[in-house]
Amino acid sequence: MNRKDMRTAIVAAAMVLLPPVLVAQVDADAPQGNQPMGVPATGPVSTTPSSSMRDSLGAPGATGQQMADKQFIRTAAEADIAEVKLGMLAAQKGSPEVKVFAQKMIDDHTQMNKEMGTVADSLGVMLPKKMNKDDQAEYDKLNGLSGKDFDTEYILYTSKSHRQDLHDFRVEATVASDPGLEAEVMKAAATMRDHMQAIAKLATDEGVTLPPRPPRPAAATAAAPATH
Repeated sequence: MNRKDMRTAIVAAAMVLLPPVLVAQVDADAPQGNQPMGVPATGPVSTTPSSSMRDSLGAPGATGQQMADKQFIRTAAEADIAEVKLGMLAAQKGSPEVKVFAQKMIDDHTQMNKEMGTVADSLGVMLPKKMNKDDQAEYDKLNGLSGKDFDTEYILYTSKSHRQDLHDFRVEATVASDPGLEAEVMKAAATMRDHMQAIAKLATDEGVTLPPRPPRPAAATAAAPATH
């Protein structure tokens, strides 16, 4: 699953698997009572999750939101790793202004990953050690560029990734089931807001035009009265 698909899955799970829905999903007439999520139910077909699935999907008995939280943490860690790796490349190949910004990305995202790792340990989440395939492809692309082409691509990609990550963090802050995770997500989101401002300034200084912000969803309007 690539980074975009993973984020979509996390947001969808976070918005759908809220406690009221989870309650509705429990079958009160089941003969064996409430069946913990992650434990195979009796029936003609039964499968046992592997250890890697248990880490990514949650331990037996975990709620849907807890499982979504763990997946969010893993995806956030991959994003931090990517920002650090891309920043290290930009610190070598970028213009003087890009190098200063890239070092900030290295420092901030290293710290963010370290702090998220503390939360991950408390929740029993094993963090990934490398960036995902999409970010690796971008790294390889940037590694083949130089000069203005490199600076432009790095700024545009960093802007895009931060915009998406900030959106995902804001959503997670509203649904996180663990107080420690919620606090860390809100802290990281504040850092990324600062990054967005720094990216906008860097783009202006480097003569790079950032794409416009996507339009906000239109507010629901009252249905027009039926005509007779």
